[in-house]
Amino acid sequence: MSTICAISTPAGTGGIAVIRVSGPDAVTVCGNLFHGKKNLADCKSHTVHYGTITIPEGSDIDDCVITVFRAPRSFTGEDTVEIACHGSVYIQQSIIKALLDAGCAMAQPGEFTQRAFLNGKMDLTKAEAVADLIASTSAAAHKVALNQMRGGFSKELGELRGKLLDFTSLLELELDFSEEDVEFANRRQMTELLNTIQERIGRLIKSFDAGNAIKNGIGVAIVGETNAGKSTLLNLLLGEEKAIVSDIHGTTRDTIEDTAVLDGYLFRFIDTAGIRETSDAIENIGIKRSYGAIEKADVVLWIIDSTSINEHIDWMASRIVPRCEGKQLILVFNKTDLISGDEIPVMENLFADIDAPHVIISAKQGTGIEELKKQILKSAHINDYAGDVVVTNMRHYEALTTALSATLRVKQGLADGISSEFIAMDLHDCLDAIGSITGQIYSQDVLNNIFSKFCIGK
Repeated sequence: MSTICAISTPAGTGGIAVIRVSGPDAVTVCGNLFHGKKNLADCKSHTVHYGTITIPEGSDIDDCVITVFRAPRSFTGEDTVEIACHGSVYIQQSIIKALLDAGCAMAQPGEFTQRAFLNGKMDLTKAEAVADLIASTSAAAHKVALNQMRGGFSKELGELRGKLLDFTSLLELELDFSEEDVEFANRRQMTELLNTIQERIGRLIKSFDAGNAIKNGIGVAIVGETNAGKSTLLNLLLGEEKAIVSDIHGTTRDTIEDTAVLDGYLFRFIDTAGIRETSDAIENIGIKRSYGAIEKADVVLWIIDSTSINEHIDWMASRIVPRCEGKQLILVFNKTDLISGDEIPVMENLFADIDAPHVIISAKQGTGIEELKKQILKSAHINDYAGDVVVTNMRHYEALTTALSATLRVKQGLADGISSEFIAMDLHDCLDAIGSITGQIYSQDVLNNIFSKFCIGK
């Protein structure tokens, strides 16, 4: 296997940069360029050394700190050297050129992590979690990725696969003694195990929506009539003047989207064009996009102008409520600073037929916003999976769905009393699907697709 190198810190100028070198000749190549108190070839693993990187022509490139990791006690499982140099782009490129001239190859995206997987340092779920950890933009996404990188998902799958493998082995043993009509695998115990596995896989599959939302952000559409205060609320939730606020009806003619973190979770808030009857062709396009935002959202905030509460209620409800089926709708009564307290119960009663929680706010004065944030978090149902293993990867979701289908076929086969040979085939399908998640079963095309999405240097 070749020795590879790459810059592992972000591109551009910084205080320091780290260049990673991994492979059978990593210590030798770096030792030929590095001049310190000790020869790198004589240095033990996990030791740090100060010296100068010098190109073969004899000129110094930079004073550096080099860390040596000996196989197999390294991230990749190979001899690895990390060079910490000053963050000048010229210095970084000069060191990379010197390494390439000495026989190293440029690392491909994710190649260091791919080698870690191939060398048994981590399974595929942990390797994919490395990329998720780097890309995490919220405390929740970081926590999920860290849990997976530390083996939470792998442990769950390993337990399921191990128990299935035991029964599969017993079934195949029966096939070897088929002429003697013996039964090694207890069918009752197998059915009980399949019920447990079905429940656990089903929960993992069900967690995908929450996991995907944690990873990519929960979509929240802000909809309602024109001039109801949608843009003011968006600016308040984001903490910046993102949308233009005006008393003129129809100011927002397109969707405006940005993210904010609430209680450690990433939310994607989408301000939309006000919904009304209009002959303006451009405004109608914006209204169609408002409906599209509802379709894509996980949570919908219907902003209602409390000062014109009796106007167009049924008309608006007919355009918003049916589109919220399967989503979490929240009624947000805005501009309550402009009405009396006695009017609020009357206003709430007008919407009593709509099965959705409501919050009383004044976006202009900022009142009720904390209560609204709490309701958004509650409606997102993310905490339903607090502390559990959560699926965030589409590849994992598809494999789990395949495994569940195979499990159901096994249960049906046991109920119908079909032969052990066919039951074993379905069990193998389930084992293969679970094994494809952790990388116990994989193809090079799958690996190339996974690691090509990593950044270079990782």
